[in-house]
Amino acid sequence: MDREQLAERFAEAASMPRDMVMGASVITITGRNEICIENYRGILEYTDLLIRVQTKSGQIRLSGKNLQIEYYTNDEMKITGRIVQLEFTDGRKTG
Repeated sequence: MDREQLAERFAEAASMPRDMVMGASVITITGRNEICIENYRGILEYTDLLIRVQTKSGQIRLSGKNLQIEYYTNDEMKITGRIVQLEFTDGRKTG
């Protein structure tokens, strides 16, 4: 059993949220025009057409029109604009 599986079992046994125990990202989408991302590591790319965000488990890639980061803190950000696509990639930063 690897470390991630052990953490998942611990979270289940302790009735604790996975995001808290494992540092998993929490993504909240409101319609096609707003998304909040919690537990991210950094912003890799930021244009009005594409935003790439690094998380513990990989990258989140948002594409659309008029994308804008409304605010960000150390652990949460809010993105607005016309969201066309949301993509997840495994692994670490790839360029």
